[in-house]
Amino acid sequence: MNRDLSAEDIRKKHLNTLGPELGPVYNALYNKCAWLHIKWQQYIELYGTKPERIDLLNRAAGLFFRVVQDSLWEDTLLHLTRLTGPPRSAGKDNLTVQRLPTLIADEKFRIEIQNLVKAAVDETVFAKDWRNRHIAHDDLARAIKDPKAKVLAPASRKHVKDALRAVACILERINEFYFNSTMFFDHIITTGDGAESLLFVIRDGVEAKERSQQRRRDGKIEAEDMKLDREI
Repeated sequence: MNRDLSAEDIRKKHLNTLGPELGPVYNALYNKCAWLHIKWQQYIELYGTKPERIDLLNRAAGLFFRVVQDSLWEDTLLHLTRLTGPPRSAGKDNLTVQRLPTLIADEKFRIEIQNLVKAAVDETVFAKDWRNRHIAHDDLARAIKDPKAKVLAPASRKHVKDALRAVACILERINEFYFNSTMFFDHIITTGDGAESLLFVIRDGVEAKERSQQRRRDGKIEAEDMKLDREI
């Protein structure tokens, strides 16, 4: 990724090289894809790295972090469906990778991108089912636990990872073709104020709370323990 360039610098670079039609669309998709990778990285840091982190979150605020987990998961699936959705819906144009092939003049390269787009659309079929019957709408048969209800498409972290890779491959290949350089969305590095930083704060807070609870049980309350009782 272009770590030394500002977002505006990158936009100008895309527009100058790719032109007034492909440039803005590619730049917008580039930003959306990068943001999706960052969000997914937060999810993995919290819930997909090691069991000890899950245990820590449950000790701190299990209910809250279950809400966060579900929200991040569903938001990720929605984001994938937007990136790979149809170019038009309800009479309006959409930002989607399906729009890219029509903006590429080179016929041979256009066909290559069409194939990559088809692969990405196929990889996100599971997310579309979740969107249609669980997130954007609630399938009645499933909601009332009808035995004949169709189960949701299987969805796992691997499904999401494969879908992310398929979408990223499109934008990375366009970058390689037009800019003669390589980039990998998988290698995005956050600034150090993401989920992992939060985990350190939570760990310290949970350990302080548990020490305080033990002192209370032992009848050895300290001034620090009174601070923990204050409202935020």
